[in-house]
Amino acid sequence: MERLDLEKKIFLVRASNSKSKRIRAVLLNESAMEVLHQLDTRKQFAHLFINHQTGKPYTAIDKVWHRIRKRVGLEHLRLHDLRHQYASFLVNSGRTLYEVQQILGHSDSKVTERYSHLSMKILLEASDSASAKIKKAMQPKVDS
Repeated sequence: MERLDLEKKIFLVRASNSKSKRIRAVLLNESAMEVLHQLDTRKQFAHLFINHQTGKPYTAIDKVWHRIRKRVGLEHLRLHDLRHQYASFLVNSGRTLYEVQQILGHSDSKVTERYSHLSMKILLEASDSASAKIKKAMQPKVDS
């Protein structure tokens, strides 16, 4: 819990738990903050996510994840797929690849590019904006 700063909205990931083997700060968005505020474990335990039957922290979520996927008919969905979708949501809402790279903690922008998938709608809008500029440039100038 010492790695959680609710005021600054930051959670620190230990180097030993980080893929890059460096300490990483994860920014907590409003949705994450809502979940954390709903937890009844914050002041009672040293960990946030506790198995109330054993009083011990969860070490894996495989059983729950499998049950949720089966219930909603998405049995092939992986947690990592949600990370890709999150990156795509960010890019499609106008966030830069650099911002997405920082949020996801990628050390290489090429990884972020592989994660971020632009929707066809966004690509069409980009293409249409270029078309509009070309059309405007081709219009004859009117003397005033």
